[in-house]
Amino acid sequence: MDQGNNSRVTQFVLHSVSGPQELQLFYFAFFTLFYSSIVLGNLLIVLTVLSEPALHTPMYFLLSNLSFIDVCLSTFATPKMIIDFLKEHKTISFEACMAQIFFQHVFAGGEMMLLVAMAYDRYVAICQPLHYAATMNVHKCTGLVVGSWLVGVLHSVSQLIFIVNLPFCGPNQVDSFFCDLPLVIKLACTDIYIFERLMLLNSGLIATSSFVLLFISYTVILITLRLRSSIGMAKAQAILTAHVTVVTLFFGPCILIYTWHFSNFLVNNILSIFYTVFTPLLNPLIYTFRNKEVISAMQKLMRRKVSS
Repeated sequence: MDQGNNSRVTQFVLHSVSGPQELQLFYFAFFTLFYSSIVLGNLLIVLTVLSEPALHTPMYFLLSNLSFIDVCLSTFATPKMIIDFLKEHKTISFEACMAQIFFQHVFAGGEMMLLVAMAYDRYVAICQPLHYAATMNVHKCTGLVVGSWLVGVLHSVSQLIFIVNLPFCGPNQVDSFFCDLPLVIKLACTDIYIFERLMLLNSGLIATSSFVLLFISYTVILITLRLRSSIGMAKAQAILTAHVTVVTLFFGPCILIYTWHFSNFLVNNILSIFYTVFTPLLNPLIYTFRNKEVISAMQKLMRRKVSS
C-alpha cells in the first residue's frame, strides 16, 4: 500500500443521492423513519420469539436470527448515509471503509447461509415430518446459526485480505453511499484484473451455491406437497411465495451489483439502497407479520406490557 506517505489515500469520498438542501432534508427524514422501522420491527420479532413459549420452535428460532441479522445488515452503512444527508462533504476514512466492506460481507454471507438453513428446516418439516423433532433439535439449530455466522466471517475475511493490501493513491471517489467492494477495488493504483476475478469467484461461489441449495429445497417441497393433497398445494403455494419472494429480493440486487457493472450512478445507488435498506424491512413483513401465530404472540406481549 505504500507508494509514499504523501500519495497514500487516507479517506474516500462517498457519492450519496444528491439534490438541493430541501431534498436532502427529505431524504434524511425518510430514511431515518425507514431505518427506525427496520430496527424496531425486527427487534420486536426477536423479543416476541424469546418471550412467547409457543414460538420456541426451530422455525421461529431461525426467523428471529434472520431478524437480528437484518438489523445488522441495515446498520453497517445506513446510519452513516442518514448523517451524510446533513453534510456537504461526505467522506469516510480508509479504516472505516475497510470496516464497512468487512461487515457487509459478514452479514450478507451469514444471511445467505441462514436462508439455506430455513429452507432445510421447512424441507425436514414437510418431507420428513416423523423425523423433524429428532433432526431439528436444539444442537442442530444452534449449529446452523453458528455455522451461518462462521461462513459469513470466512467469506468476508477472504475478500478483505486481498483488497486491504492493494495500493490506493487516488482517485478516491466511490460512486455509492457506502464502500462497496466492486467500486472500491476499481480505485486501486494497480492492475486489478486478477483481484476482480477472485472477488467474483468468492462472492459467486457462496451466492450460487446458496441459490442452488434453495432452489433444490423448494422444488422438493413443492413435489412432495403436490403428491399429497390439494390442501397441500395451497400450503405449498403459501410457503413458496414467501420464501421465493425473500430469496428474489435478497439475491436479485446482490447478483446484479456483483455480476453486472452498471455505469449509471443512479442505478447502482438504487440497487444498493434496496439491498441494504428496503430488504431488511421486507423480510419480516413477508415472513413474520403475515403469520397468525406471531401476530397473536405480539398481541399477548403488548397486553402484558400494558398491564404491567
